[in-house]
Amino acid sequence: MSAEKNLSIAMLWFEAFNSHNLEKLLSLYDDEAQHFSPKLKIRHPETNGLVTGKDALRSWWKDAFDRLPSLHYKVTSLTSNTDRVFMEYIRTVVDEEQMLVAEVLEIKEGKIIASRVYHG
Repeated sequence: MSAEKNLSIAMLWFEAFNSHNLEKLLSLYDDEAQHFSPKLKIRHPETNGLVTGKDALRSWWKDAFDRLPSLHYKVTSLTSNTDRVFMEYIRTVVDEEQMLVAEVLEIKEGKIIASRVYHG
């Protein structure tokens, strides 16, 4: 994939996430994709922060969208190459302090195969 194609996948990712369109978001992922998040580790310690597969992703994000209806990400920077996109954004939720977040999407053959979230 070209860096431009991967950048367009990242933009679709933000569009789906910010509209809380779970199925559109999941359509961007490979069936066996892995996702790592410090928040996942906190809410579900048994995962050690890592889930695999669309069913696990669906469960994680559905819970987040249900619990946090105002959850929104504001893009501050995107950097892409032929196999990944490095995303920086601001996480906002009503009545919570904003959080700066970095996330890496690894992309193969037009699908996200792994995502890793980093924040303080």
